[in-house]
Amino acid sequence: MAPPWGHLTAVDLGTRKVLWREVLGTARDTGLFGSHLGVPLKTGVPNLGGSIITAGGLAFIGATTDQYLRAFDLSTGKVVWKARLPAGAQATPMTYRGRDGRQYVVITAGGHGALGTRYGDYTLAYALPRT
Repeated sequence: MAPPWGHLTAVDLGTRKVLWREVLGTARDTGLFGSHLGVPLKTGVPNLGGSIITAGGLAFIGATTDQYLRAFDLSTGKVVWKARLPAGAQATPMTYRGRDGRQYVVITAGGHGALGTRYGDYTLAYALPRT
């Protein structure tokens, strides 16, 4: 089967229409045929983990094998932010509001043996911009 092998898709639940569909992930850390060349080809990759949606119109997902946490704009499907993680984040992010009033997104990056992502023992929090 030709790439892309992974997508993130937004569906309008009222109309059941696909709003957008974007390739999710690159071959940076798990290259084609086990090559691990570090080339960030936008192939889409197997992913394991869910996404969350913020009231501000962002979808966060960190399920890919290329070890990034990404934020997608819900209206366009474009990546508006991403952060490189120290290990695979085959997990669903969470969000909370801190005592300082800011919203934070948290992801655990522990890796996954079957997907071949780097192992680790990390929990990372990112502050969203003040509104």
